[in-house]
Amino acid sequence: MYLVIITWLYVTLMMAVAEATSSTGSVLGAFFTFVLYGLLPMGIVAYILGTPSRKRALRARDQAEQAAYDEKLAAQTHSQSHGQTPQPPVAGTTPGAETAGSVAPDAGSHAAAAAESQLVAPVRKEP
Repeated sequence: MYLVIITWLYVTLMMAVAEATSSTGSVLGAFFTFVLYGLLPMGIVAYILGTPSRKRALRARDQAEQAAYDEKLAAQTHSQSHGQTPQPPVAGTTPGAETAGSVAPDAGSHAAAAAESQLVAPVRKEP
């Protein structure tokens, strides 16, 4: 992938040099030739071709965060089941909040929200 990109940038650089040194060319024209024929298209191609590797890296990071969260949750469950007193949670946080990843639903084990009052009509779908 990178060989094609480097080769195309070399070709467009040579086109720009030829235009800049030509008697009818200009340096401004050479600059736009290099940018519009070389850098812009190859930047788009490199971005598109790099998408699978970015997705793999994102998936690996998410799996590592989930594994760390699961391990911490298992350690807390293990310490609670063996009679050890659990660490008091910090006010305003949920278990696993210090990790910068996703948190499992209902991780805080809080009670469900109260029912809506009857003053507000429920929203329905149109038939």
